[in-house]
Amino acid sequence: MNVLFFLTPKKDIDFVYEDDTVRQIIEKMQVHRFSVIPVLKHDGTYVSTISDGDILRFIYDCNFDKEVAESKHFKDVSLNRPYKAMAVSAKIEDILEQATNQNFIPIVDDRKVFIGIVKRKEIIKNYLETVKKVLE
Repeated sequence: MNVLFFLTPKKDIDFVYEDDTVRQIIEKMQVHRFSVIPVLKHDGTYVSTISDGDILRFIYDCNFDKEVAESKHFKDVSLNRPYKAMAVSAKIEDILEQATNQNFIPIVDDRKVFIGIVKRKEIIKNYLETVKKVLE
């Protein structure tokens, strides 16, 4: 099975840029109710992910206020568990293994440009449908 079968394309995903302020990141996560969001460079290259936990630790560590949020950027936040991106050519077995540790897997092309995500939920739904067919 091909990774592209599970792919949610970049155009259907919200993400932040590495030079976004902490305030911008918080606002996007809050509006969309994300617990983790991909971080990209402006050329589309995947950088990492940032989680609500990373933001909370940042807030705690710097006696957070709105001025701090507007003056600090993604690079200023320590990441606890950044999500590992995988190549579009990755084996489905490797994607499945990574999905045990991440809610989604960022997918990049050969140039490391972010093209979308594979959601753990979609993988589970597909395998559940397959199991149901086998059991019928």
